[in-house]
Amino acid sequence: MRAGLIDADLGNGLLKKRITIPGGGKRGGARVIVATQRVDRWFFLIGFLKNQKANLRQSELASLKSWAAELLALNEQQLDSARYEGRLHEIDHHPSTPH
Repeated sequence: MRAGLIDADLGNGLLKKRITIPGGGKRGGARVIVATQRVDRWFFLIGFLKNQKANLRQSELASLKSWAAELLALNEQQLDSARYEGRLHEIDHHPSTPH
């Protein structure tokens, strides 16, 4: 996604990416919504299977945009605090090297 491989820019820092699921067929894929300023902050907000939910409702999209704005406005100290308190969980995107 960082390289611009997204399926939709939903505005206000929200991006949608389609994910194929092996054996899922055309309707068996998933959708992932992330909040980002496209530099160094990427927040996974929601994921759903296409066969369970075709699209987001306008009210859901508005809530996600609001949530994205809050997350993207956090400074480093606030992010550290949210991680320490368990309100946010960091996912290490760098594979660990074998010892």
